[in-house]
Amino acid sequence: MDNQLQTPQPVPDPKPWAVFSHRDYTLLWGGVVAMSVTMVLRTLVSAQWLYETTGSPAQLGLLGAVQLLQMPVVLYGGTLADRVDRKMLMAMTQCVAFVMLLILTALAASGALVPWHIFAVTGVSGIVNMLGAGARPAMLPRVVPRDLLPHAVTVQVATRQVSMIFAPIIFWQVFEHFGVTTAFAIAAGIAFVSILSPLLIRASGKPENTGVKTTALSSLKEGFSFVVEHRLLPGLYLLDIGVVIVSFYRQLFPIFADQLYGLGAAGTGMLNTADAAGGILGTFVVFYTNRVKRKGVIVLIGTLVYAIMLFAFGINRIFLLGLLIIAILGLTDAISMTMRQTIVQLTTPDKLLGRASSAHSFAAMGANHLGQIEVGVMSGLIGAGNTMILGGVVSIVVVGVIWRFLPGISRYRYDSQNPYEKYDGKND
Repeated sequence: MDNQLQTPQPVPDPKPWAVFSHRDYTLLWGGVVAMSVTMVLRTLVSAQWLYETTGSPAQLGLLGAVQLLQMPVVLYGGTLADRVDRKMLMAMTQCVAFVMLLILTALAASGALVPWHIFAVTGVSGIVNMLGAGARPAMLPRVVPRDLLPHAVTVQVATRQVSMIFAPIIFWQVFEHFGVTTAFAIAAGIAFVSILSPLLIRASGKPENTGVKTTALSSLKEGFSFVVEHRLLPGLYLLDIGVVIVSFYRQLFPIFADQLYGLGAAGTGMLNTADAAGGILGTFVVFYTNRVKRKGVIVLIGTLVYAIMLFAFGINRIFLLGLLIIAILGLTDAISMTMRQTIVQLTTPDKLLGRASSAHSFAAMGANHLGQIEVGVMSGLIGAGNTMILGGVVSIVVVGVIWRFLPGISRYRYDSQNPYEKYDGKND
């Protein structure tokens, strides 16, 4: 009798579109798309109107300062996502964003819109978005099985990038042909969709019932301890902060379009579209890296190429070449961002996922806001091109330091053939 054991055959990877066979995921995805389009439109319309009205790069930089004041709310948002119904949290925060856009529409229509209104609405909208930021990623394990989580994250990032292609085109055409009032009104209409989507999800949004009652403060401390003691997350967050804080460019495209290429809203729209197109390509690259176990190395390589492209963008003065460079920046940023989000999902238990995701948002958005201030102010002092050159040099140094002194990232492995293996932080 032949007692030889058969060699186990590898389980084929599920296709990326398998996530859409899950109704609740499709609804969550639709809400994320609507929210993304809304945020991009509000940001672009506000920034373009503010820059054209004031003519000041520093004013755009100060928008980052307003948003920076909201950062403590991010961590509390993660605590909320682990303590209250995640679906209701998403719906309520998007409802406030919808109302804020209606107010901007009314002010613009009456001719009463002034710069401080933009700052105020940016502040309020930012706060409520951050309160709901932890709920969206925390719902993912509720709407798809674990083996589909990498694809679920990647599809969400990809579709956000697609929405960021269409949103700048909508902005460009509507703002130039119909003005600021119509642009804000369209953003408000899209925001309404993001209110309804989470309410239609059947999966429970309620927190896990652990039987242990905790205060918000103790819950926040528990999440902080988890992140700090994690073998990967501190390094990932520091990498994001160290690079973005000297290179954030997305909300400052009006400055780059003007100073580097002598263009207005059309240049702003095309730069945004190129960035989003690159992001889409980047997420497709991620789909084909599902079998690559060393996902931490992918993050580091993607960030290093991003840093080099910053330098190239700073020295270039040809608009078509600038669009290509921005597309590569979007591509590499999408790869590293998607991998960071995937690692958070794969190495965090459900009961802590809201807080870990909010810590990620805290690091990413804090870097964005500080970067907006730094790049805006420096563009006014030394020029937009020199600011990007400086950011590229500093970013290369940051990647090298993280790679050398925090080796946990480069050593991290995830086996897609065994998605249920327990992560212990020792994947050498």
